[in-house]
Amino acid sequence: MIPFEPLFRNRHLQTIAGYLWTRDGEEARFPLDRRLYRTEPGVEVLVQSQRPTGAVAGEIVMVHGLEGSGESGYARSLSGAALRAGFAVHRFHMRTCGGTENLCGTLYHAGLTSDLLSVVRQLQQQHSTPAFLVGFSLGGNVVLKLAGELGEEARPLIRAVCAICTPFNLAACARHMTQKENRLYERRFVQRMRERLLATGRYREADFAGLRSVMDIDDRITAPSFGFGDAANYYRTQSALRYLEGIRVPVLLIQAKDDPMVPFESCQTEVWLRNPQIEQCVTDHGGHLGFLGRKPHRFWLDETIMEWILRHTEVLSR
Repeated sequence: MIPFEPLFRNRHLQTIAGYLWTRDGEEARFPLDRRLYRTEPGVEVLVQSQRPTGAVAGEIVMVHGLEGSGESGYARSLSGAALRAGFAVHRFHMRTCGGTENLCGTLYHAGLTSDLLSVVRQLQQQHSTPAFLVGFSLGGNVVLKLAGELGEEARPLIRAVCAICTPFNLAACARHMTQKENRLYERRFVQRMRERLLATGRYREADFAGLRSVMDIDDRITAPSFGFGDAANYYRTQSALRYLEGIRVPVLLIQAKDDPMVPFESCQTEVWLRNPQIEQCVTDHGGHLGFLGRKPHRFWLDETIMEWILRHTEVLSR
């Protein structure tokens, strides 16, 4: 893999700069198809798809992070790199995200895999090939959990899985977010969660009284909405950590030790070592979804993911 030479060694600079950094917009050169996929009665999710010119090397399905969308910089940036390499890209949106608040009567949560599974199956019917799954942050929890749930049954549907800055232990990450140094991130997530929930038309401002953290919202709204009871049970049952051992397709885990939102100690588990399907790429620096490197590898994350996907495309085509 390409060595990571960080442009910044400060975790917060990496995180914030990675979010704000202007991308080249290469993906905008390719026609964009916005399609709604019905995943179950009364539920539709948005998928933004783009295809390269010429032969298609494979299909890549991306899953955004908490309160993100297909328009997030990391998703658009990787789309450009993938399209340039000849891959079709599908930016999957979780329920009520990307302006789809009115398309279903339920919300999304960190372990909701049924919508992604439905979309992957529909894509396979259209293109007759297994897809690569790439999950960012909370999306990493979703793609890993899905692969673990399917076990051997994943092989016809999923070629390989890449998960970046994944909150494997949801409870540990939720607690970590409440620390003083993370208040900026916490406030932003809470604001965006409140705005999305209000946009569904099913909640009022009064419903958010006293809710100051992600954990507060999960405890009062997310967990009860799906029958988990409280946040503690929701986090315990939906964390990808519980499902890693069942994964039977190749996996690449990319984590930064200095991630301000995902404490690295919560990621360390013997399952990483016990499961031969799991490959690790751990960097000392990178922040949360930052990974801005020194030139010529400014967008190191895109290059590393595509290098790994191309390697597995060659292996599977032999």
